[in-house]
Amino acid sequence: MGNEVVNIGLIGFGTIGSGVVENFNLNLPLIENKVQRKVNLKKIVDLDITTNRGVRVDSEILSTDVNDILDDPDIDIVIELIGGYQPALNFILTAMSRGKHVVTANKALLAKHWEEIMECAGKNQVRIGFEASVGGGIPLLKPLNESLASNNIETIYGIINGTANYILTKMANEQRDFREVLKEAQDKGYAEADPTFDIEGHDTAQKLIILTKLGFGVYIKQEEFHVEGITRITLDDIEYARELGCSIKLLAISTIKDGELEVRVHPTMVNEKHLLSSVNDVFNGIYIIGDVVGPVMMYGQGAGMMPTASAVVGDCIDIIEGMNRDKAKMNNILPFGPLQSSVKRIKDMDEVKSKYYLRMRVIDKPGVLHSISGILSDLDISVESVSQERQGKREIVPIYMVTHQATERNVQKAVKLIENLDMVKDEIVLIRLL
Repeated sequence: MGNEVVNIGLIGFGTIGSGVVENFNLNLPLIENKVQRKVNLKKIVDLDITTNRGVRVDSEILSTDVNDILDDPDIDIVIELIGGYQPALNFILTAMSRGKHVVTANKALLAKHWEEIMECAGKNQVRIGFEASVGGGIPLLKPLNESLASNNIETIYGIINGTANYILTKMANEQRDFREVLKEAQDKGYAEADPTFDIEGHDTAQKLIILTKLGFGVYIKQEEFHVEGITRITLDDIEYARELGCSIKLLAISTIKDGELEVRVHPTMVNEKHLLSSVNDVFNGIYIIGDVVGPVMMYGQGAGMMPTASAVVGDCIDIIEGMNRDKAKMNNILPFGPLQSSVKRIKDMDEVKSKYYLRMRVIDKPGVLHSISGILSDLDISVESVSQERQGKREIVPIYMVTHQATERNVQKAVKLIENLDMVKDEIVLIRLL
């Protein structure tokens, strides 16, 4: 084993930071044998260094001053685990400008400031590892970027938010409504006190930005693509999906055809025969199709203390191995995503073609279906199946429809026109089929 010591500084001693410390405690001999170096967690910085995290740590390496890491010339790798945009961005850029390599799990920061961060890394010839930013402990980004590098990636489908997937799974398996399951997810720590980020699709969208960059070589901002959450999904929708042989998942979609890239996040009915249909509870699943390899499925725990820590420490090991290979030049690695992208344009959501499920509540009287069908027909939308639920004498009844392939633009126009009919009550719920 080499005599040189690699020193690591950890910014953020929360849940994931504690997992990183525990990973080093458990497997330091394994890690050092792998990299043939001594590895030293030299400093841990957090605003709170008094709370017991339940992991073994030398109090002498704890600090509340981030400059104890950033100003230390002996620290080679900085792990950023505080999350958010600021001061995380400043910490990362400062570390890089001082020749330190960076490992982060901060998907929000990467999604928003990708170009600035990567430019800084290149300028200072340092590495950045971010495997933990998508899919938690699942080996995903490195395989996508390196192991599949000989492929033109054609499709990426991802169930990449454990909170949303847990809620949809519980609703389907236990016949419980959205709000009840959401509260349970919060009580168990799967969902935040303010769950908006997860249930409205923003977390999934940020991860999709990273996957799209690695898979297709283009950086697209969240405001440039369609993002929709799961808050309007009801037990009725889940039951009807089951009758269609489907399950409902919050799906991240990035797919290319003839140089046109579709990027979108929304609830999707996934056929029960598709591998993604079996991804349940807090687990994540990412389904990738390459032109050479064909379909590849990656599955595992997409969050949590130890799975995410596994990815963080794995990035540290990767960087140390790179230091062993070429100390003078650290940017001689594969770029993130293809340098020459085959993407000619980003498709507008209005142009997307899909099959659609529509649920509406209508007044139970003659002529309703005729009026609705007329609007759909005028917009070149043909109906594959329709079901009208009648249980005794009720004034308002639900109608469920599934269309054949149609364009998003026409379907959205139809929805607005149908909602304007006097006999239609409430907003129509629309779910796309995979």
